[in-house]
Amino acid sequence: MAATNVDQDFMLRIESALDQIRPYLEADGGNVKVLEVTDEMVLKLELLGACGSCPMSTMTLKAGVEQSVLKAIPEIRAVEAVNVAPSAV
Repeated sequence: MAATNVDQDFMLRIESALDQIRPYLEADGGNVKVLEVTDEMVLKLELLGACGSCPMSTMTLKAGVEQSVLKAIPEIRAVEAVNVAPSAV
């Protein structure tokens, strides 16, 4: 998938925002990959490495990754991971 409705500069802003949180993800053996930005301005990510199977990945996504992106890029309305397993609550 590709972000068809955003230009290269916008994608660089996204990557820069993600680069702020990546060291924390990498410290735990994980990372994120941009898959697309929807027409509704939802950033879709793939969680890589340990993040893909971590039971705390939903919290990390919302409290860490999403907040970092939304702070840097207010045009983004939400951040979603396509491979987050539903938590067993």
